[in-house]
Amino acid sequence: MTAVYPFLATLLAYLIGSLSFAVLVSRVMGLSDPRTYGSNNPGATNVLRSGNKAAAVLTLLLDAFKGWLPVVAVKWWGEAWGLGDGTVALVGLAAFLGHLYPVFFGFKGGKGVATAAGVILAFNPWLGLASLATWLIIAVFFRYSSLASIVTAVFAPFFFLLGSGSVWDAPRALVVSLALMGLFLVWRHAENINRLIAGKESKLGSKKS
Repeated sequence: MTAVYPFLATLLAYLIGSLSFAVLVSRVMGLSDPRTYGSNNPGATNVLRSGNKAAAVLTLLLDAFKGWLPVVAVKWWGEAWGLGDGTVALVGLAAFLGHLYPVFFGFKGGKGVATAAGVILAFNPWLGLASLATWLIIAVFFRYSSLASIVTAVFAPFFFLLGSGSVWDAPRALVVSLALMGLFLVWRHAENINRLIAGKESKLGSKKS
């Protein structure tokens, strides 16, 4: 029976991650579906292209929250149910994959940057701050959200290892989870990488087409 709890926690995390707040917030605020303009990506950066900054910020916060919530729930209350680092790692990855492949939206989701940020912050607040600082530095200097996300995704597992003091002291399940999220983030940004190389990538703040 004990093995059921990690499965249920992971499933619930995936369902929470499947809530596409870019679409939901846009509907509530009377905006166009973010899957129909700009990059067609249901995420905060594309919602920003609608010109509604409040909708973009709300989308960003809610997408991050849905990654943060399942992880901290397991960290705070999971011990009583026999849930450890392995389940924490699974839950974080499940919430992230829910955003990428949401069951409620035809398995067509966003790129997962904000949700990954919420998961990372829940894994370790210092890791979350280091990742946020990395994203901001790249975004401010280059004004490419995609580039900032790719660089942050690559560096996050290394930040975690450095913060653990020793490679051998780091919880391996969390390192694997971070590495997998990083790989998915880079893969989901494949088109952005091609546009960056071609000099055709949209910069932060550009309007929808």
